[in-house]
Amino acid sequence: MKSERHEKILELIKGNAICTQEELADALNRAGYNVTQATVSRDIRELSLTKISVDGKRQKYVALQTTPLQLNDKYIRVLREGFVSMDMAQNILVIKTVAGMAMAVCAALDALAWEEIVGSIAGDDTIMCAVRSVDDTRHVMDKIKKIIR
Repeated sequence: MKSERHEKILELIKGNAICTQEELADALNRAGYNVTQATVSRDIRELSLTKISVDGKRQKYVALQTTPLQLNDKYIRVLREGFVSMDMAQNILVIKTVAGMAMAVCAALDALAWEEIVGSIAGDDTIMCAVRSVDDTRHVMDKIKKIIR
């Protein structure tokens, strides 16, 4: 279902000047996909959609032309460069980063789309990740350790 919806999103943004998440959600709902704005927001992030100028005033969504492998390499590089340390408190993973890098590292983690991570919040040098379980938190920590080596 998600992959079909993603294909439909790409089709919709290619053929229409869709400028907002609400417009995209409306178009998807008209096409028979029952979506919320939160779902559309996640889809936009997962598809790495960006906005370009339409007429110098308005912007529309477009798909970046990069492969998943290129994206993963980029995100892994950001994670390696920004990571300082991490610790866990039950199912909360706290990651310390170089000052000013938390948002970039957090975006990289989000883009890797690990199913164990429910969501994350970034400050200036700290990220808090809500993880599904204590075991999943340990698993995510192991994944990060492997990446930063």
